[in-house]
Amino acid sequence: MKLRTKIGLLGIIGFLMIAYMFMEPYWIETKEITIESDQIPAQFNGKKIVFISDIHHSPFFDKNRVYNLVNQVNDLNPDLILLGGDYVSGDSNYIPPVFSSLAKLKAPLGVYAVLGNSDPQYWTLKTIPQSNMTYIGNKGTWIQLNGSRIRLGGVGDYNNGVQIQNATIKPVSSQDFVILLSHNPDYFPKVDKSKVDLVLSGHTHGGQLTFFGLWAPVVYSDYGNKYRTGIIKENNTTMIINNGIGTVYAPVRFFARPQIYVITLKSTN
Repeated sequence: MKLRTKIGLLGIIGFLMIAYMFMEPYWIETKEITIESDQIPAQFNGKKIVFISDIHHSPFFDKNRVYNLVNQVNDLNPDLILLGGDYVSGDSNYIPPVFSSLAKLKAPLGVYAVLGNSDPQYWTLKTIPQSNMTYIGNKGTWIQLNGSRIRLGGVGDYNNGVQIQNATIKPVSSQDFVILLSHNPDYFPKVDKSKVDLVLSGHTHGGQLTFFGLWAPVVYSDYGNKYRTGIIKENNTTMIINNGIGTVYAPVRFFARPQIYVITLKSTN
């Protein structure tokens, strides 16, 4: 093969890769996982949790895309919706429009949210209660269903806040199923694995730009690629790290598709 031909092919490949990087942020994948436990009450068997994170409403992720995301989540018919923070990219002007759309999320067991490191705290905390959802940062609550219950709680952002895990786990027993929202997966080593069954995190964007999904040169985690994406299990605790929806710095992704997680609870009682 002549040198000119090789250069031409490399140019075409490079162009296609760059084009794909700008297309991938629009290609949201739905990841499904079943969590089995004998601590899940029979009344919660088959109940569906939808978990999204890192919308980053901004010029790179406009209101129409937020609106479409809300419709996509509602079409999954979730029983419970959990939001992992970073609703905007630091600009408080984007908070009212993003939450006006998120207020249309529908789930019979409720919509619950924590903050991320990019959320202007004052304005976000003021807006969440007006948006048909409940803030659970450093708070815990019981999700009740037909006389049974599971425990749900959250912690403040690992970088910009404080984390009061005890607000979630203090009233639980070894028989309770416990879910904890932490925007940043770096909090996982501090989680009480004897009490918490499931941790849901985002923040990393899956690396956003990766080497074909295998490794990312930049991960917003002190643990590097260890907590980049996917499922981490330690002792009896599972952590799900969501790639998130939006992007930061540039509207590109490469083999780190935006994700919606659908978590189905399965009782093994």
